[in-house]
Amino acid sequence: MQILTIPDIGDYGQIPVIEVLIRAGDAVVVEQPIVTLESDKATMDVPSDRAGTIREVLLKPGDLVSKGTPIARIEFGDVPVVGPVNEIAKPVAVTETGKPVAAPAPAEMPQPVSAPVAVAVAAATSEFAPVVPVAPKGTPAHAGPSVRKLARELGVSLAEVRPSGPKGRALRADVLTHAKTLLAKPAVSAPRDGGDLDLLPWPQVDFSRFGEVERQPLSRLRRISGANLHRNWVRIPHVTNFDQADITELEAFRLALNGKAKPDAARVTLLAFLARAAAAALRAFPQFNVSLDGQDVIRKHYVHVGFAADTPNGLIVPVIRDADTKGVLAIAAEMADLAAAARAGQLKPEQIQGGCFSISSLGGIGGSHFTPIINAPEVAILGVGKAATQPCWDGSAFQPRLQLPLSLSWDHRAVDGAEAGRFLAHLASLLADFRRVLL
Repeated sequence: MQILTIPDIGDYGQIPVIEVLIRAGDAVVVEQPIVTLESDKATMDVPSDRAGTIREVLLKPGDLVSKGTPIARIEFGDVPVVGPVNEIAKPVAVTETGKPVAAPAPAEMPQPVSAPVAVAVAAATSEFAPVVPVAPKGTPAHAGPSVRKLARELGVSLAEVRPSGPKGRALRADVLTHAKTLLAKPAVSAPRDGGDLDLLPWPQVDFSRFGEVERQPLSRLRRISGANLHRNWVRIPHVTNFDQADITELEAFRLALNGKAKPDAARVTLLAFLARAAAAALRAFPQFNVSLDGQDVIRKHYVHVGFAADTPNGLIVPVIRDADTKGVLAIAAEMADLAAAARAGQLKPEQIQGGCFSISSLGGIGGSHFTPIINAPEVAILGVGKAATQPCWDGSAFQPRLQLPLSLSWDHRAVDGAEAGRFLAHLASLLADFRRVLL
């Protein structure tokens, strides 16, 4: 019998466990997800690195884990495989004789709490004992990661929850009880204490009165990215500069590269050129390659460039490491691999960590300029629109030139307007004459 442990998860440490996918008696196969972790940017499934039967689970939701933390005790042996194993493989329970145990009926399977109605029902069940508040309302509550996650999902402020745990700690039942109380109150006017922004309550609308509707939970990735984007938009003083780059020669060069490439070679996209040019611009303007930490500025001596990848569950930002030391062909091949892994939900933690600067490109979809939200703790992000041919005056006549819209959002705490203007102008000049990247 051996112990399954948390593998190398990069720079992350003390990450909360949000879901345990195995139980004692379950049979697992190699690469089958066994626990799910939640970092500040994404969730990650930890797969089993060996096959066998789980004898004891050593983790529970809410536990904080790092590299090497024990997950479960596993015993090697024949593992029955029922059906194909996919990215949401369900463990197959076995008896001591090795025979698979029938899966419970759907009615017996626990369902996640994903809607206010479910919250009210769960709070009223015997699973959650009646709560006797022991701390006055408004006292800042201490809470574990799983309780804080539940409060975020339900839109509950922990400062308004009456904690009943030891030393003023808010428990799961406290959050559910508070949510049930809020559901019972009609939202007719703005509360006296509307939080830091003194906002009106969110409109409560019965959409079914107007036609047929369907309720679906947001994907886990969208819930996490949405919370991060909201935080970044509220807490970072965004400013966005707009410009355009003449990429007529660059596009001709790109097409020539793809025309001469081998059939199995990765297709060179404009995004690969943008990543390499952005890396060169970060070297020329190191004040954009920083992060803020309280009253300190962290200056980075490496250049890792992230790019927004469109996946069925939402956007995720894989990172090209040391982009300033790689050629465009190498970057294009790495981007293709990372984008495929992102769509398949198979990115490793280190592949979405350590970014210095991000690029969000809508060139393949359409539109010109937009205002991208900074990917904290970075201090700038580049938005790229769809290139269009425009007439440009060359001093004697108008010439058709391919113009690429650029939008640079930057953190005004770390960068000022003059620096942002120079950075974007320099980036546009690199795209107009890519030979300048070599200087």
